[in-house]
Amino acid sequence: MKHTINASQAVALPVDDAEIRIRELTPDYVRPWDDFVEACAEATFFHRAGWKEVIERAFGHQTHFLFAESGGRITGVLPLGHINSRLFSNALISTPFGASGGIATDDEQVYRQLEAAACQLAEDLGVDYLELRNREARQPDWPTKRLYVNFRKTIDPDPEQNLLAIPRKQRAMVRKGIKAGLESTFDASVDRFYTAFSDSVRSLGTPVFSRSYFKILREVFGDQCDILTVTHQGELISSVLSFYFRDEVLPYYAGGMPRARQLKANDFMYWELMRRSCERGVRVFDYGRSKQGTGSYSFKKNWGFEPAPLYYEYHLVKARQMPDVSPMNPKYRVFINAWKRLPLPVTRLVGPMLARNLG
Repeated sequence: MKHTINASQAVALPVDDAEIRIRELTPDYVRPWDDFVEACAEATFFHRAGWKEVIERAFGHQTHFLFAESGGRITGVLPLGHINSRLFSNALISTPFGASGGIATDDEQVYRQLEAAACQLAEDLGVDYLELRNREARQPDWPTKRLYVNFRKTIDPDPEQNLLAIPRKQRAMVRKGIKAGLESTFDASVDRFYTAFSDSVRSLGTPVFSRSYFKILREVFGDQCDILTVTHQGELISSVLSFYFRDEVLPYYAGGMPRARQLKANDFMYWELMRRSCERGVRVFDYGRSKQGTGSYSFKKNWGFEPAPLYYEYHLVKARQMPDVSPMNPKYRVFINAWKRLPLPVTRLVGPMLARNLG
């Protein structure tokens, strides 16, 4: 049976003696939504209700944050963002700009109802495809992209044990950064971070997000989002923006200035984040996603982290095949090489208009 969902409508779906209603998130339900996410084992930081505000304010995209309600309580959530780009694609994604997403619930019936609602919404919107970014394979019959992997590891409460757990060659890089006199501090402003980040992504040939995006992340997520910056004799060297969820830290956006490699600043920066995080009670270090076969993939493996596959599953609506907007796609090679040669101020001006549609 098909159902159409909109912001003012709830769909009643009878299951046994109970009633499951699929609704869209409204301000009154933000707290119950986040309470559910905090307690649900399948939920991640990218399921938090704050992403609705971030996606709408920072990028201007429409969102459809669906949740299932039964017996007066939330029993499942699915955060969806609608990115309609002439340059790339028209897609409904959970969660855009996030490493993961998909449906979070511990009830298989609720899962299927949310899935059906999302598929119907995708059909109603006329998108090219619906993309669910899952940590576990859920749809064996759907086209599935396995380009990304996730790196997560439990860390010890003792910083010295964490240092010793880093493989010898990588640990030597951390020690070189320490001996070079690098220092770290937490920044209240996004300014130094944005300088390092925008310089790095230009070097990779990737359009940069707007500065306001990172300001909004800090505003929306508060103390669950911070910035650690590394300096050398007062000079900006590298910086990382991290998220905190339950007992995990997720270094998510990072960048370094040209001297970062010479000073082993990235090794030092991630070590400092790990050290400071375990001292505040964090027990899991989530290095985030990386594309297989890339430099970041090798870097994280060198830290002794083992990759776990991510399953990006697709319900195709108008598209005939899975999308490929990865920088590894050969058709983007000319654009990437040209972008690397652009002046940095130009990339900061033009980049956000492109990056907002990459999702």
